[in-house]
Amino acid sequence: MNSHELKALLSRHAAHPIRLVLPHGDEVPVSFHVTEVGRVHKSFVDCGGTAHESTTLQLQAWVGEDEDHRIQAGKLAAILDKASALIGDDDLPVEIEYQDRIISQYPVTKAAEMDGTLVLHLSTKHTDCLAKELCGVPAERVKENAASCCDGGGCCG
Repeated sequence: MNSHELKALLSRHAAHPIRLVLPHGDEVPVSFHVTEVGRVHKSFVDCGGTAHESTTLQLQAWVGEDEDHRIQAGKLAAILDKASALIGDDDLPVEIEYQDRIISQYPVTKAAEMDGTLVLHLSTKHTDCLAKELCGVPAERVKENAASCCDGGGCCG
């Protein structure tokens, strides 16, 4: 989901509470707060020496001790409006940062209105070797661990 889609969705369902569903099906407790809104830009070089950039709209979800708290879609829309000068007009992929054992960033992949609640479904991110041709990794071979590209193929040594 991108930032323009999220803003439109929040506006259409302003009175609805928001629920976050993690990739494995568990839910973030409904009493979560959105404590940060950020434009996260990453500039990096892959193991083959090619430069890359990525930018996301990242919303930090935090669960406090006030279990009666519920964030409405309209409230989140207002928070995004306050951050508009920082976020800019770019159409950015949206991620939720949440600490569940460890701090992770989850892309928002889809949303649905269910029984008066706006449900945001989150997915996982994966590491990858971006220079497979230099590492000797066959294009069709899927790696479970990005570090495995360093199996003597030359990209890490």
